[in-house]
Amino acid sequence: MTPNSTKTRSMARYFRWALVTTVIGLLLGAFLGWQTTGSLGGMASIFFICAVLAVLEISLSFDNAIVNANKLKTMSPVWQRRFLTWGILIAVFGMRIVFPLLIVVIAAGIGPWQAIVMAASEPAEYARIMHEAHLPIAAFGGTFLLMVGLNFFFDHEKDVHWVRWLESRMQQYATIRGVEVAIALVAVIGFSRLLDPVEGEVFMHAAIWGLLTFLLVEVLGGFLDQSQQTLRAGAQGGVGAFLYLEVLDASFSFDGVIGAFALSQNLFVIAIGLGIGAMYVRSMTIMLVEKGTLAEYRYLEHGAFWAIIALSIIMFSQALVHIPEVITGLGGATLIGLSLWSSIRLNRREALA
Repeated sequence: MTPNSTKTRSMARYFRWALVTTVIGLLLGAFLGWQTTGSLGGMASIFFICAVLAVLEISLSFDNAIVNANKLKTMSPVWQRRFLTWGILIAVFGMRIVFPLLIVVIAAGIGPWQAIVMAASEPAEYARIMHEAHLPIAAFGGTFLLMVGLNFFFDHEKDVHWVRWLESRMQQYATIRGVEVAIALVAVIGFSRLLDPVEGEVFMHAAIWGLLTFLLVEVLGGFLDQSQQTLRAGAQGGVGAFLYLEVLDASFSFDGVIGAFALSQNLFVIAIGLGIGAMYVRSMTIMLVEKGTLAEYRYLEHGAFWAIIALSIIMFSQALVHIPEVITGLGGATLIGLSLWSSIRLNRREALA
């Protein structure tokens, strides 16, 4: 057996369930297209939209897989399995189905069943309510993600730097308490002042909740993990890390869920497309953890965290101007690709030395 065939079989093992989900999801999309339009053209259109949404979710969430893997490697095997099973259920059904419904329930003041009926019978009105809720969602998710990215770079124990001239300085100032919070607040205040007073107040309020959520998750996570370690020696990265990853995944999903309404106003089509993409993110996370890819390519997680910071700025900017999702996806993919290329060059230099 050749090395290439072995590598192909190894990759297929990681992406087996994602491929199964793709086939089932695309068939469901085609069936939904036939049921709603009654034509082959409509069926092909819904099929194509589901495929595009899946690709969109993968491109937007690749950095999410890297960050998940970075956190998972510190967790016990038990909690790794729990996140990769329960977590994916929460990610697919919670963020891709329940979250959009919850937004409409709160914004329109209607019941959950009425929101489902509206999604099925009045997709245009449903999409309008979702778009009107975009400002607070962007402020909340952008602030949370900005704190995630800054928290990685402002670490006094960090000894590997990709963008050395900047990351080394960030490490030096990491000993200043609250520096990340100060930077996040400056960014939030700056963007809120560019909006009109009413929208600025909404933006600021939602951003503060995003900041508080990050801080509360950090505190609660540390408390829960400390309590668990007291009860069960060696159980590291348990409930707290699980909670952190779930909130992080939700923040990554905000932009994709809202942006998906630009391609389709049908909640069920969106759920199928983004659900397929979420399964690939899960598969990539497992592969990164088991194959030790982050250790082999040392700058890869740096690129992912820079992509997170870029995504947070894009989410803030979307409060002012529309930014196509393709730019968001390509921007993150470019940063990750550059960090991977830098890692490969470093490995080659070390091998030659």
